Amino acid sequence: MVIPPQTLEAELTRILRALGFTGERAKDLAKIFTGNTVDGVASHGINRFPRFVEHIQEGVIQIHASPVKKQAMGAMERWDGCLGPGPLNARTCTDRAMTLARQNGLGLVALANTNHWMRGGTYAWQAVQSGMAFIGWTNTTANMPAWGAKDCRLGNNPLVLAVPYETEAIVLDMAMTQFSYGTMESAHLPLPLPGGYDAQGQLTCDPKEILATKRPLPIGYWKGTGLSLLLDLLATLLSGGQSTSQISTKDREYGVSQVFIALDLSQLGEQSALTQAVHQIIEDYSQSMPASETNTIIYPGQRVVQRRQDHLKNGIPVDRSLWETLQKL
Repeated sequence: MVIPPQTLEAELTRILRALGFTGERAKDLAKIFTGNTVDGVASHGINRFPRFVEHIQEGVIQIHASPVKKQAMGAMERWDGCLGPGPLNARTCTDRAMTLARQNGLGLVALANTNHWMRGGTYAWQAVQSGMAFIGWTNTTANMPAWGAKDCRLGNNPLVLAVPYETEAIVLDMAMTQFSYGTMESAHLPLPLPGGYDAQGQLTCDPKEILATKRPLPIGYWKGTGLSLLLDLLATLLSGGQSTSQISTKDREYGVSQVFIALDLSQLGEQSALTQAVHQIIEDYSQSMPASETNTIIYPGQRVVQRRQDHLKNGIPVDRSLWETLQKL
């Protein structure tokens, strides 16, 4: 079935109000979940919403909590998320990082004791809409084996980088696994490339087998392993929060650590020169010779814009059973 974005946002707002959120916070959260779905990332939008509700009902998410500043060090600050709703905490810290960037050229906010932010790209788009570049990441519970290992000791620790480009942006939003858990949970067809291991220890494109073994493949094999480890180290050290190993001692993923960095490009000098540099790099990249006639060379975030435009015009495809589940909440 296909529904208008406004219908989805209204339904999510209704559910959140029923759960006890104030009107403004309910609308803000519903807008984030709807926006993720409109952008084609339903795995961290509508598909993830029932689990978000479960975490509220289980007391994992404190619906009235807001992040609190704990320490200020010039352009860098530490905040405590107080286990509030992850998307609202992340939006607040992105705003604060941008404020620090306007004052210092660069702003960094490290957030401890927070919840899942849903889609990291949400906060990158938030920053680039103000003309800023953005770097952000989060640690997670242990859900990825190191290269050459069988058991999970690393998080898939999503990383986001973004640069404004013309009226849109170049936004890289990626987990350290070849395919995110949300993508694999939503996949109804084989993955286009091997994404992990089956029960026999063989690489497979079957998402169900990978989810069963909990052995997803790190991006770049040993390189993804090292990057995941360093992201966890930095998030833990900068925020003073919990590491992946500490988060993994609980039966639910909560109390994660995150970092938000905004860079005010307007302070780097002549804007036309910066714009021209970005344009030249992307133009050159886009002229890459496709390996086959079916290949299209795109930059990170390009498909998001295309899907957004399509869904705003034609509506959002939604699984009927999921929609019926939402209506019962």
